[in-house]
Amino acid sequence: MKAAAIRNATEVETVARNGESARRRLFDFAELVKARLTLLVLLTTAAGFYLGAQSPINYAALFHVVFGTAAAAAGAAALNQWWERKLDALMRRTRTRPVPAGRMRPVEALTLGVVLSIFGVGYLVVACNALSATLAALTIFIYIFGYTPLKRASTANTLVGAIPGAIPPMIGWAAARGTIEAGAWSLFAILLLWQLPHFFAIAWMYRDDYSRAGFRMISNDDSSGERSASQSVFFCILLLVIAGLPTFLGIATLVYLAIELALGGLFIVVAMRFLKKRTVAAARLLFITSIVYLPLLLGALVLTKS
Repeated sequence: MKAAAIRNATEVETVARNGESARRRLFDFAELVKARLTLLVLLTTAAGFYLGAQSPINYAALFHVVFGTAAAAAGAAALNQWWERKLDALMRRTRTRPVPAGRMRPVEALTLGVVLSIFGVGYLVVACNALSATLAALTIFIYIFGYTPLKRASTANTLVGAIPGAIPPMIGWAAARGTIEAGAWSLFAILLLWQLPHFFAIAWMYRDDYSRAGFRMISNDDSSGERSASQSVFFCILLLVIAGLPTFLGIATLVYLAIELALGGLFIVVAMRFLKKRTVAAARLLFITSIVYLPLLLGALVLTKS
């Protein structure tokens, strides 16, 4: 009886250990594919499809483009982490990622990245159209072969890195209409400009980390924060202007324009606060504001679609 009790306890412990291991692997996979970033890709792709689609909305097609783009984005993220695994190990904010921390072998990350990227692009070809698949492939190519190596070569990496981040709504639009029109380009411009103050805030908060890994950021020699903050203000002002384009292109109503101006004005105020104070707290507030700004703006666009 005692032996049976010990055996049962051992089995329970083994099941618990296996369950913990499975959760750990799932968490590592989510971290490898940058799940939060991929979620943002889902939102922007869905918004692009919805704004480009004619009524009634084909929700099956919406699912296909979001699913395919998510797979492609996840693959690009995995490939990026595989490429930068040694550099990630030098940075406090990234050294606990699965590959540099040793919880996942580099070949696993590479394999997952390649498989997901090919699957995502292939899925878009079959389920949507060639244009959306081409844009997804272009996104992966620029992210891996443009942005990733450029991070150690030029401060222009932030602008180049913003390009693949701005393409997903165009993928959605292309899946809905089969073409790329002015409305799609306006969404691209909004996403491109939004990313700049967002990343300037991150880069300044973690400037020592980026310097340690040899990444070339405008924050590297900007201990005062003046350059990062002034650039943030500039692009927030430019975003305020460009984000109004959907109204003038007939995509959204005047209600959207009013909401956009309010959100953009708040974004500028927070960026100017960063310029005035130039503290980590002010930079973090700008970062948080950018995270809140985008879904609210996209929500306003969707709800006020013409």
